[in-house]
Amino acid sequence: MQLKKIAILLLLSFSALGFSQEMLLSPLSKISLLTVGTGDELYSSFGHSAFRIQDPSIGIDRIYDYGGFDFDPPAFYLKFARGKLNYRMSGYKTDGFLEAYRRENRWVKEQTLNLSQAERNKIFAFLQNNYRVENRYYLYDFLFDNCATKIPEVLKEGLGDKLKFNYPHIQNPFTFRQLIHQNLDENAWATFGIDLALGAIIDRKATPWEHQFLPLYVDKQMTNTTINGEAFVTKEELLVTAKPLESGSPLLLTPLFWMILLMLVVVVITYFDHKNNRRNKGLDFVLFFSTGAVGLLLFFLWFMTDHVFTKANFNLLWAFPFNLVLAFILLKSKVAPVWVKKYLWILLIGMAITGILWLFKIQIFSPLIIFLLVALGIRYLFLIHSLGISERPQNT
Repeated sequence: MQLKKIAILLLLSFSALGFSQEMLLSPLSKISLLTVGTGDELYSSFGHSAFRIQDPSIGIDRIYDYGGFDFDPPAFYLKFARGKLNYRMSGYKTDGFLEAYRRENRWVKEQTLNLSQAERNKIFAFLQNNYRVENRYYLYDFLFDNCATKIPEVLKEGLGDKLKFNYPHIQNPFTFRQLIHQNLDENAWATFGIDLALGAIIDRKATPWEHQFLPLYVDKQMTNTTINGEAFVTKEELLVTAKPLESGSPLLLTPLFWMILLMLVVVVITYFDHKNNRRNKGLDFVLFFSTGAVGLLLFFLWFMTDHVFTKANFNLLWAFPFNLVLAFILLKSKVAPVWVKKYLWILLIGMAITGILWLFKIQIFSPLIIFLLVALGIRYLFLIHSLGISERPQNT
């Protein structure tokens, strides 16, 4: 019995020793970069990047992907909103990875990297170490630390000065906002929401290196990178093709349609209010409540989160959080307090400053807010003129 226990312990020891040794790639191995095209959903609008490790001699064909996260609502949404969401490196079999994107109708391109066996083993060891449970998680940042930025960082870490990043494809660097817009439909709610939520921080020009927060720019960068003076990419191949789809949304579902409609509704109701010496309290409540709610959200994103790109958001100049309070005051009051007129002038000044900041490109705002600002400006001027004047009875 004692001999049996000793034998089992020896077997376990040898097994543990075998797994603790580093797995080495053979001369038949190769490392490549996979770039995935954009998808229909907002989270997939910017594409994806991952490493592929192949070695037929030891039976490896595996994806190392820095784009994983643990979806655990409602904690997920709270962490994401506060900028405290951890992403992680994931590992997949290549067949399953490709099949998933084939089902999503997203193309997958492979770039084989020009690496010696020693260099491949160095990169592989780095990825294996990152994949360890204690190392695989990192604090996600949309602009500076994501699945795409990890690619050049890992390569730079593993290859050092051998690798030279050249930038002939970036003669005139874009701002972060322009780079984001390259992947979005300009007349989409997602684009409108992003322009609303992200501040002046993203209106500075990105450095050529920083362009690589987008997978498509990582792809371009690899073809403009050299190693030891030679081309870094030796082969490019499309592993999954995507069928062309119709782009755009029906007009009735676009923000442009609803912004124009809102402006027209405000203009028409305000005209009849002025003509009939009355005030539509329902309209005022909707305008002030909605702009106040937006302002409260922007205030939270600026001052109460760890997100860098939601700071210095001057949409707060026209979307005041205090409008939430004023919405209920104007709804319940027959005669508004005296200070309301002064407050409305402050709102108009804030809107004028918004235009100045836009003119000097301190912050670029969504063009769609022009219709919203026109509607708000007309309504505010009407309220300044009419508040305190005796109103005719009305049904609200």
